[in-house]
Amino acid sequence: MRQPALFFGHGSPMNALGGPFVEAWRTLGQDVGKPKGVVMVSAHWETRGLGVTAQEQPETIHDFGGFPAELHAMQYPAPGSPTLASRVAELTGAAPTTQWGLDHGTWSVLAHVWPDADVPVVQLSLDRTIDARAHYELAKRLRPLRDEGVIVAGSGDFVHNLRTWKRAGGGPYDWAVDFNEAVKRAFMAGDHDALIDWVHLAEQAQLSVPTDEHYLPLLYVAAQQAPGEPLSFFNDVIDGGSISMTGVRIG
Repeated sequence: MRQPALFFGHGSPMNALGGPFVEAWRTLGQDVGKPKGVVMVSAHWETRGLGVTAQEQPETIHDFGGFPAELHAMQYPAPGSPTLASRVAELTGAAPTTQWGLDHGTWSVLAHVWPDADVPVVQLSLDRTIDARAHYELAKRLRPLRDEGVIVAGSGDFVHNLRTWKRAGGGPYDWAVDFNEAVKRAFMAGDHDALIDWVHLAEQAQLSVPTDEHYLPLLYVAAQQAPGEPLSFFNDVIDGGSISMTGVRIG
């Protein structure tokens, strides 16, 4: 059965412990069931050259600081899949590695989607030697996986500006709303060129994407979208003024 492609706006690592966004993730997991595996592209694994995790049991990586001990102690013991890693390497040329695991862009979300940690997960890195167009073209090579029972997923945020984030909460900035809506319109129109050329999506796009590591994972999901394929959004909220939690489901 063909699996969906999913983008998660992951926001703060604290979402791993609960909050207003987890119900949508839980519902999504119940709806899609349990695939044969997940290939996740997270904003938090950047490399020079392309890598894919290949161990049987990936480590839960706590790649953050200053959070409660409960979060630092949290484990997500999902299995890896050397077989799936080999298939990803075959399709993309990625180098299998055991020098990474599941970072918080992955486990803070999947801990709610598949709380039993019983779906194999491999991570594909963000190769920082290539541009946005090349990321998109690379992602198209992953398309066969969806027909092999594997979900292709990305984890980041449409809008991710920590410098302007309101710790005390508050409404979204106009520029954040404008960019978030522009991304959604491009998805709904199937306008992938607009998503790739994100700088021109909205007037103040670079306020929403001051650095692109949280944006690029959504290109891996956009590249899976076939003409006319069903599309929906979830958790369509901008948190603290400048962090988009919007998720995308294709298929």
